[in-house]
Amino acid sequence: KVAFTRVLKFLEAPELQSESVGNRYSDGNRRGSNTIKSAEFSWEDSNVSKSTLRNINLEVSPGQKVAICGEVGSGKSSLLAAILREVPNTHGKIDVYGKFAYVSQTAWIQTGSIRDNILFGSPMDAQKYQKTLQRSSLEKDLELLPHGDLTEIGERGVNLSGGQKQRIQLARALYQDADIYLLDDPFSAVDAHTATNLFNEYIMEGLAEKTVLLVTHQVDFLPAFDFVLLMSDGEILQAATYHDLLTSCKDFQDLVNAHREIAGSEGLMDVTSSERHSSSAKEIRKTHVEKEKEFEAPKGDQLIKQEEREIGDHGLKPYLQYLSQNKGYAYFLIASLFHLIFVIGQILQNSWMAANVDNPKVSTLRL
Repeated sequence: KVAFTRVLKFLEAPELQSESVGNRYSDGNRRGSNTIKSAEFSWEDSNVSKSTLRNINLEVSPGQKVAICGEVGSGKSSLLAAILREVPNTHGKIDVYGKFAYVSQTAWIQTGSIRDNILFGSPMDAQKYQKTLQRSSLEKDLELLPHGDLTEIGERGVNLSGGQKQRIQLARALYQDADIYLLDDPFSAVDAHTATNLFNEYIMEGLAEKTVLLVTHQVDFLPAFDFVLLMSDGEILQAATYHDLLTSCKDFQDLVNAHREIAGSEGLMDVTSSERHSSSAKEIRKTHVEKEKEFEAPKGDQLIKQEEREIGDHGLKPYLQYLSQNKGYAYFLIASLFHLIFVIGQILQNSWMAANVDNPKVSTLRL
């Protein structure tokens, strides 16, 4: 009954109005950009007095890197969901240009090999695949796994750490070669050193020509972004560069100071243009040397094994195994003995009746 009620509620839900959904384009000079004008979004019914997101105005140009920060519950993840059309648009309009790739805060892993999770149905390109592993900081992890990238992952990635699952998600998104990348706090599940490597190699190098909207609490990365969105209570308070926000916005100053107090340091890194170019050159040389590398699975036992199936007659073995359990032979002998006595009695009775049916000395009553 519960399942039926849920299905019925889903089927009876109101349809999204096309004029409120906005437009989505796949080509043109603006590929990779998106525009939101005076929009409001709400998870609840449109009649609710307070929307989840209010007065949203945003214009992102192709190739820009945008950071989204704010306190917990300020609407950062909801903004990404709104761009994905997961949150109903109750007012205003949103126009999107290009193909999306989305990385959620909670890793989504399907049962199968690591390679299958990264390719996600796309054809295998060895050079592109190798570069994806490097950008996602997965090479060392694969060396430790018994079957490399062909290692079977259990349900929901049960045999992987949280950081490994998150990096597999990032690798999957990078391999899809989308135009717009929506990343919902992907560094929360990894340590500081790995987060720095991912930011330099994945965000700034691997997605150098892509449009990126990144939700993050790592304020040390913010100076490298084109501009930062500061959100609070479902609204964009300000949108400006890191340094402009730091000098003009008290809320942003408090956010940065609070993070530094918690982290206990002045930052994990300082991203500069020269460092990006140096890292890019090293990555190109490394890719060139290893581009012919073969992805062969080492020997060992997989977590998920292929089911064995036999066809044919197993003889009496299954029955003997069954009888050997819980005094089965004793019960079988007793049952067989009683059955034999019953059969012998039936035979003797029928034989006696056949022999005496024509005997006048035997009365009908006796028969």
